[in-house]
Amino acid sequence: MDLSLMTTNFFANAFGWTSVIPAGVWFLILLLAIILIWFIWVKRPVYEAVGLGFVLLVIISGNFSNIWTYIDGALSTNLLYSMVAFVAMSILLTKTKIVDSCIAIILSVIGRVTGGAGYAAVIASGFMGALSGSGPGNVMATGAITIPAMKRSGFPAELAANIESNASYMGNMIPPSSNIVAAMTAYTTATNLDLSTGQFWMILWGISAYFIIQRLVMVWGFCKYYKVKPIAKEDLPSLRETLKKGWTGLLLPFIILVPFILDAVFKDTFFTKQLGETGAANLSSSVLLFVGGIAALFAVLVTKDKKMVTPNKIATMFSNGIKTFAPAIGVCVFGYMLGELFADLNVGKDMAALVGSWNFGQLGTVLVVCLITCFLGMVIPGSSLVVIFGPVFISILSGAGCSPLLAAAMLPCICGVMCGITPPLGLGMYAGMTLAESDFKKTFNNNLWWVSAQFILQVLVLMGWLPILGL
Repeated sequence: MDLSLMTTNFFANAFGWTSVIPAGVWFLILLLAIILIWFIWVKRPVYEAVGLGFVLLVIISGNFSNIWTYIDGALSTNLLYSMVAFVAMSILLTKTKIVDSCIAIILSVIGRVTGGAGYAAVIASGFMGALSGSGPGNVMATGAITIPAMKRSGFPAELAANIESNASYMGNMIPPSSNIVAAMTAYTTATNLDLSTGQFWMILWGISAYFIIQRLVMVWGFCKYYKVKPIAKEDLPSLRETLKKGWTGLLLPFIILVPFILDAVFKDTFFTKQLGETGAANLSSSVLLFVGGIAALFAVLVTKDKKMVTPNKIATMFSNGIKTFAPAIGVCVFGYMLGELFADLNVGKDMAALVGSWNFGQLGTVLVVCLITCFLGMVIPGSSLVVIFGPVFISILSGAGCSPLLAAAMLPCICGVMCGITPPLGLGMYAGMTLAESDFKKTFNNNLWWVSAQFILQVLVLMGWLPILGL
């Protein structure tokens, strides 16, 4: 007897819900249960939980004979290797202190205005977060500079902690964060449509602009409320000195961003005319691979301390960083395998059909998906959510009337950002609170304002009520 049919019959006999909940959704529920038990109760890493869930679902669904097909499909995803390249790039940029120089320049310029330390934290931490791809790590790295500066200029400790954590986690939705690569894969999996890498990045920058503005406006409002002052002149870094030491770091955004802008603007005109449709498509897909390498090479060339970038030192950087990026890559590999399996099990279609049967309408569905990702993000890392459940969320939202491309572009936001800032389990909040030495209750209460604003803006964007660059 087919194991998938046995599973369906088991759920029907045990709960009598199969007529209400399709078999594909039961497989999704079963996977979530496995992840929660293995990650929370057994206290093992999430990549082990995802890998175990894949193996068990393959067996239960009766698809074990196809396991090598799923593995081959996952390992053939070129975006997986792009993610590895960008994670490696982030290690080099962090260790060579190039980003630290950029933060010092931003602080020396913006810190002169009222509440400037807060504005500098939003801009610098968002930029750093996009490069590092690590929410808590970014809070600790940039927060060591921005949080003391905020406190010295009159920001309450709890507010300084939340500004930094909310700004740092915003980096998860700003290219070139590795979450972006996972979201693009989810889009192609859910829709079977090709997409220019540059076009996708342009949309993400358009979305990110709203969330950057939202945080800057909130900083302005809190500065008025608490009567915050500019940073004292004696505490300000010298603009002349910071530019002299780190002006080359300001070229980094151009090195990373310009290729994607050119791809978005000229792919269908110049590149297609010169290379043909196939050549232009291949060039677009390869941009992700070579930009990470070029940025890493740039970091090696311009760093002041050449002793840090000898072959031996670079090898040591990567060996020390293996514990940081290997689990994330492992989750992605298993997540892509699950995506291949879910396609055979019609998980996305069944989940979209179930949510559609509730007749919540577009607004209700958007609210439900945002709540689901918010709660799941408390126990599952945001990047894992994008990889494992991204195609499902896209199917649900597009089935309710949302643009599938917009839904895909919002995955790093509703999964990667909310997971780190939502109390009581937001890691970003705890990291900021540790640096700021702030009271838990005050930090928690203040953070509710930030989470609420993030949630409302997510809904507005997903509903298509705001114009987005590139759409």
